[in-house]
Amino acid sequence: MADKKILLVEGPDDEHVLKHLCTERGWPRFENIPLEVKQLTGVDRLLKDIPVQVKANGPGGIVGVVVDADTDIAARWRSMRDRLIGAGYEDVPDNPAPEGTILPHIIDSQAGKFLPRVGIWIMPDNRTEGILEDFLRFLVPAGSPLFEHVTSSVAAIPEGARLFGSLAEPKAVMHTWLAWQEKPGKSLGTAITARYLDPDVPQVDVLMSWLKRLFLPQSEQADDS
Repeated sequence: MADKKILLVEGPDDEHVLKHLCTERGWPRFENIPLEVKQLTGVDRLLKDIPVQVKANGPGGIVGVVVDADTDIAARWRSMRDRLIGAGYEDVPDNPAPEGTILPHIIDSQAGKFLPRVGIWIMPDNRTEGILEDFLRFLVPAGSPLFEHVTSSVAAIPEGARLFGSLAEPKAVMHTWLAWQEKPGKSLGTAITARYLDPDVPQVDVLMSWLKRLFLPQSEQADDS
């Protein structure tokens, strides 16, 4: 069994946002860990892949998971928890940790359990319903009159002309916000580099701390704090 560092995400936006946040914050650079990022194209594939990845990884490996809460964070956590328990993890908490959940590796030769460390981050903040774009709303400059106009404009779309559901509304808001910037149409990741979205807000501190605790050795965590 190889010891690998793997991060499972739902799609390209998740990967690009995380990479740009790490670059702007100076750590942990994905290319320096090294870390394999796997895009699973949706939550169903991601959930199915969790037990596959933890069982294929060695006890010195690490599997991180970033997934949207969508409309029911309790249900999303139950689905994650059930798969982790089924894979052999015994002390999975009843609720996700607000600072991001991390389960220690298991090395039990008598029971035949050799499982990697696992970390779970549920977008947007491990506490509330939502998606990646709800997390990115934390990064919008506080008190922006333009953003207030964006949200009111999206909310005012007539019912018959509103082609997206309520879960997708944060996507509509964020992409409208980016379409109205000085250089319109930047991707979610490059908008962070352009500072249309602020990577230095406290909510990013919490996410970066989770990534660091999960993927960096303890000695490097101390050096990087």
